[in-house]
Amino acid sequence: MNAPRRFPTRINMRTGRVDITHGAGGRAMAQLIEELFVRHFDNALLRRMDDQAVFAVEAGRMVMATDGHVVSPLFFPGGDIGSLSVHGTINDVAMSGARPLYLSAGFILEEGFALADLERIVKSMAAAAAQAGVPVVTGDTKVVERGKGDGVFITTTGVGVVPPGLDISGANARPGDAILVSGHMGDHGVAIMSSRENLEFETEIRSDSAALHGLVAEMVAAVPEIRVLRDPTRGGLAATLNEIAHASGVGMRLDEEAIPIRAEVEAACELLGLDPLYVANEGKLVAICPAGRAEALLAAMRGHPLGRDAAIIGEVTEDDMGFVTMETGFGGTRIVDWLAGEQLPRIC
Repeated sequence: MNAPRRFPTRINMRTGRVDITHGAGGRAMAQLIEELFVRHFDNALLRRMDDQAVFAVEAGRMVMATDGHVVSPLFFPGGDIGSLSVHGTINDVAMSGARPLYLSAGFILEEGFALADLERIVKSMAAAAAQAGVPVVTGDTKVVERGKGDGVFITTTGVGVVPPGLDISGANARPGDAILVSGHMGDHGVAIMSSRENLEFETEIRSDSAALHGLVAEMVAAVPEIRVLRDPTRGGLAATLNEIAHASGVGMRLDEEAIPIRAEVEAACELLGLDPLYVANEGKLVAICPAGRAEALLAAMRGHPLGRDAAIIGEVTEDDMGFVTMETGFGGTRIVDWLAGEQLPRIC
């Protein structure tokens, strides 16, 4: 282990603020890295203080994913930008069936941002990474002038390994396959919007932000024939299914009454003029598998805490046009199309 650097005084994390010198590459930056990032993310690889992390990996195909996080507000019911940045990238890696191994984190900080809030975010990231068993092993910090950022932006990159013989891709859906979701749709986006607009409901709506690799591991162990896994983040369930339909050259037919949506989320969406099918999730997944394996997959999902409300919501159809349709609770049919724009800006 390298001997820790020594500085005349410690940074005041309680009342201090980010300064331009914290990103200038000198003593102030070194002190911020040591007293904040290394302190909370502490692990043997990060402690080496190199510009990269060197690690061995097991046999299999490597997976890498990068995600930028610009959520507003930074703190919301059920999470914050810190835990969200860990969960989001772990989930992107896990949707290939991979076991996530390591994370990197890049911070863009605005001059004047409160160090107390930055430490709260870093602590949240560290706790999420520790709980997931996926450490942050390298990173970078930049500071922009006051007014040229929005407090903090975080970019995380994750690497993982896919076991031999597993092939999960958005291009693998086939007509006749079953479509499943791991739980209620729309929680994250509505939590962000209600916090942003200071809306109060009888029941607090909390983000579903969570790392899904444990759930995925149990699903793959039970049903290795899974064809597609996706986490329906920006654009929600509707955008995700349209992406899969386009990639696979198929259509999809959904059952509206089978899609789990909390009553309070539906009520909030009605009040805000939103469609919950297009609202982001950060701790849910979509799975597509052969119809004959759907019940086994559903049982595996419901056996995990993050999949206890899982449901089969529809089937893949043969359709060269790639339409996603839904049978409504009123007995009609509607097209679930792509959004032309964005319902909720800056939700992840």
